[in-house]
Amino acid sequence: MGWGVLQDPHMAAPPGTATIGATQDVEDFTAETKGLKRDGNIILQPQPSDNPNDPLNWSRAWKESIILVLAFSSGVTTSLGPMVTPGIRVVAMRYRVNLDQVSSLMIGFLAFWIGFTTFFTASGANIWGKRPFFVISTVILLGTNIWGFFATSFPSLAIMRVIQGIASAPLETLVTSTVSDLFFVHQRGTRLSLWGCMLASGVLLGQTISGFIIQNLSFEATFGISALIFIPILLLMYCVVVETTYTAPRQQRFDKEEKESFWFVEADKKETYSQQLRLFRGRLSPESFWMGCFKPLPLIAYPSVLFSTIVYGSYFTWLITISLLAVNIFSAPPYNLNPAQIGLTNLPLLAVGLIGSPLSGWMADAVVKFMARKNRGVFEPEFRLTLMVIATPLATAGFLGFGMSVQKGAPLQWPMLFMSLHALSVPFASQASLTYVIDCHPKDANQAFVTINFTKAVFMFLATTYANGWIERVGPRGVFDAITLINLGVCFLTVPSYVFGKKFRGMIARSKFGQAISR
Repeated sequence: MGWGVLQDPHMAAPPGTATIGATQDVEDFTAETKGLKRDGNIILQPQPSDNPNDPLNWSRAWKESIILVLAFSSGVTTSLGPMVTPGIRVVAMRYRVNLDQVSSLMIGFLAFWIGFTTFFTASGANIWGKRPFFVISTVILLGTNIWGFFATSFPSLAIMRVIQGIASAPLETLVTSTVSDLFFVHQRGTRLSLWGCMLASGVLLGQTISGFIIQNLSFEATFGISALIFIPILLLMYCVVVETTYTAPRQQRFDKEEKESFWFVEADKKETYSQQLRLFRGRLSPESFWMGCFKPLPLIAYPSVLFSTIVYGSYFTWLITISLLAVNIFSAPPYNLNPAQIGLTNLPLLAVGLIGSPLSGWMADAVVKFMARKNRGVFEPEFRLTLMVIATPLATAGFLGFGMSVQKGAPLQWPMLFMSLHALSVPFASQASLTYVIDCHPKDANQAFVTINFTKAVFMFLATTYANGWIERVGPRGVFDAITLINLGVCFLTVPSYVFGKKFRGMIARSKFGQAISR
């Protein structure tokens, strides 16, 4: 059937294509699947080894605990950026700087340095593992929040945000590849939805809480309370999030008769808990660190990475942009809201996010399993992109409606309704783009997400730097009409990505360029 995904004439199964169905019809059609490990009628992809230290073989409770801790930590870390949004006017007046400077240096700079640092953390995680980066990152985030609480000048706050951005990078980039380490293809959507739910909660709930803190305590108190939250996070990170990067221990032997060496893999004993808590395990990969830092740059030439970069980066940027512009819009007539009230406007967005994230995660797995079953058991990563059918109209209605309602000074419930429609679109677009990359390029997931996050950081830096000036020049209707057209153009990229995606994957796999990058 194919569901409209065109076949590659040169490769029947390019990287990403997998057989996950195990019905009798599928067994007759694909005899090579017999004997493979499975979960009920689902053939496990990737196939786990027999090694008890393979993360794919860990207990479900242990794997879920790791993802829960990482998702919560990532959500709190993500909240550090937009949580200052309700207080940008307070900071601007206190330190006598303009709004664009505050939003750029307090929010945009943080996002930029997160994106820049991911080049180094992703490469380092491939070589030394993810655990040391998660733990060290959490320690530094705790320290920078203490710094922010005691800061007494705008330059001090700006420098603190740079270091905070650098420390945030692992929790922005490495969670998605950890999901790939721990879970099979048919399980990843729901786990990524948990992560997405925590991110949305961080962006929206963080602003709600910080609005009350800024209104009733002080701007600096937001960092003090964040520091208190990072204390238990640090304990959980150290005790629960063990290393998930799997490299089977190998030894090299020399055969005197054949005069050649060969590799063999020894069966491991299961590591004890104290062994799993080791922070450093030495080099886990012979790859060059500096080559790994540059690897994300050419990955943008992969069609799936390019598509996901643009979609995820733009949707997340619009979410932050609307929240940022809402501060100016809702603090001015006819709304005249204070910081605490502005924070409360995020609650409806949070509610729809808490509905949309698990729903999109469930659909990301359920829809592709259904489509694979009807496709003789063959799974194509392009099946994930069907979620864009939901994301596109929701975002379009949200942008147009918000721009028109605030331009006319409509009652508050109307712009809130349209903001909620857009917020509901974000988890569907995020699921479509992120799971698509993981399925297409699981081995390059770390570097692919560097490309995605760096582009997102650039988008956010530009948006936070120029959005307030833009809306002052052309008004809300002009801004959001333009965003609508840009977003529709982005969403239209789904069509060629879906139809020609399998051909693109085959073309990359056969090319010297793709083979050189995948080494």
